[in-house]
Amino acid sequence: MRRVLVLNLAGLTPRLAASGAMPSVAAHARRHGLRHLAPGVPAVTCSVQASMLFGVPPSAHGAVANGWYFRDLAEVWLWRQSVRLVDQEGRLPSVFTRWGRAHPDSPSAQLFWWWNLPSHADLSLTPRPTYWADGRKGPDVHAHPTSLRERLQARLGDFPLFEFWGPRAGIASTRWIAEAALDVLQTEKPGLTMVYLPHLDYDLQRFGPDGPEAARAAGELDREAAKLLAWAEAEDADALIVSEYGITAARGAVEPNRVLRAADLLAVHPARNGALLDPGNSRAFAVCDHQCAHVYVRDAQDVPRVREILGGLDGVERVLAGRELAELGLNHARSGELFLIAAPDRWFAYPYWDPARDQEPDFARTVDIHRKPGYDPCELLLDPARPLLQARLAAKLLAKKLGFRTRFDPVSLDPALVRGTHGRAPAQPEDGPVWIGPERLAPGPGTTVAATAALARIA
Repeated sequence: MRRVLVLNLAGLTPRLAASGAMPSVAAHARRHGLRHLAPGVPAVTCSVQASMLFGVPPSAHGAVANGWYFRDLAEVWLWRQSVRLVDQEGRLPSVFTRWGRAHPDSPSAQLFWWWNLPSHADLSLTPRPTYWADGRKGPDVHAHPTSLRERLQARLGDFPLFEFWGPRAGIASTRWIAEAALDVLQTEKPGLTMVYLPHLDYDLQRFGPDGPEAARAAGELDREAAKLLAWAEAEDADALIVSEYGITAARGAVEPNRVLRAADLLAVHPARNGALLDPGNSRAFAVCDHQCAHVYVRDAQDVPRVREILGGLDGVERVLAGRELAELGLNHARSGELFLIAAPDRWFAYPYWDPARDQEPDFARTVDIHRKPGYDPCELLLDPARPLLQARLAAKLLAKKLGFRTRFDPVSLDPALVRGTHGRAPAQPEDGPVWIGPERLAPGPGTTVAATAALARIA
């Protein structure tokens, strides 16, 4: 049995791999050949990772986006991690399940891949902040077994959570994950190890995929991936590189929820901390996720009107429903009655309140991935319109350490600041995700691999 290492380099494209900025990844591609990965729609983290892990489309695993409307709770939740959300009845064997059946004496490890709390793997590691009762948020990880967390934190220090997402997101978090993966590979010696390295996600969304920032980020990621590829070569293990999507240039956002609010189709609760989306009493609202959005319409008779309103927005390329969702593999109960796909250079922003009549919610300018009812890439950027922001944040941090309550609100509400996006199918294969690995793991001939087949030959 050969050991297998799978590296998920989020945002890696054939264009970046051949750019000269990633010599280790390029050498791996020359050795094994590069195939294009067809991610499906939406091409976002939770959906594509579920399709790869379980080998079925969203219509079967139910991860229809990075989050969705839980109709039975009348709440929008994003970034939930339980594997039981995609394998609700224990009938979908994941790649880890298949590995365990084929190699019962060889453990598997899931390191920062999604659907990891709990996991189907024998060893698991994923970010999990500590939320203190006094309002503080601290860096931490969840691991199974717990001894893995204790050992890694003793050796590497705390996981740099605030470099994993937010305005400070950078190479430190990816470096920590790579070092943790090397520790697991050398200590527990799993037969199958799957590692997620997110670094390209940051500057490519902040600045776009074509500038010097992208090249610098690609080089930084390559140096961390090189450590793991070197391990695989020394151990004569198979190394497979995949990615979930490619990030393309963005030139503006579409705000479907504000249009629905203006049409009195979207309801808000005027709470003391600002207007909160009231999905249970809304006739229509959108859960925005990069270049895609699920639109939930309470009453069937409203669907034609909502479709007409949203289909007329500049930047909306397609509005899909019914059989059209089935053709995309999105015919699942969690999907919206309508599904929006943005134009190639646009994306969907979540804001739902009307500045003329609603109070801005207090979390709008904060990094808060769980309270916002949609994805917000503006969280990667400090607000350039606020002078001396760094000094103000330093003062707030000091006040927090002294025990005072304070709000960190450095995020801009200007979606034009975001220069890169993803979610729709790539217009050109060179701007889409990749599959780079040995022939024995390839699911078949051809230069394109479907996400649902990407890991089919591992076990």
